[in-house]
Amino acid sequence: MPKLSLSGMDIQSLMDLRKRVDERLLECRADIEKQLARLDRSIGDETIGLRRGRVSSLRGKKVQPKYRAPSGETWAGRGARPRWLVAAIKEGKKLDDFLIDKSSRRGPRKKRRSKR
Repeated sequence: MPKLSLSGMDIQSLMDLRKRVDERLLECRADIEKQLARLDRSIGDETIGLRRGRVSSLRGKKVQPKYRAPSGETWAGRGARPRWLVAAIKEGKKLDDFLIDKSSRRGPRKKRRSKR
């Protein structure tokens, strides 16, 4: 677009120029909105896989140990097996050999409240 001297233009020419500028801005805005919509879709497609899996309500909560080694180490049965347990199983012991007696646990379990 050639340089225009705005001070030398009459009112009608200025109004026409303004109209052309407004039209061009609307075109650019429409292009940018289309690009943003495409980006939102592509980002949404990537994050869908992350949102699909539900997180356990027990995540991050302490649980009482289920297994105890003769030396006193404990394991709740969550996560990776501890080294002492892996070594004992390799020696030929069974997982059930390390179970803590359930009757020695504290009190009855609390009821879970339903989610609304």
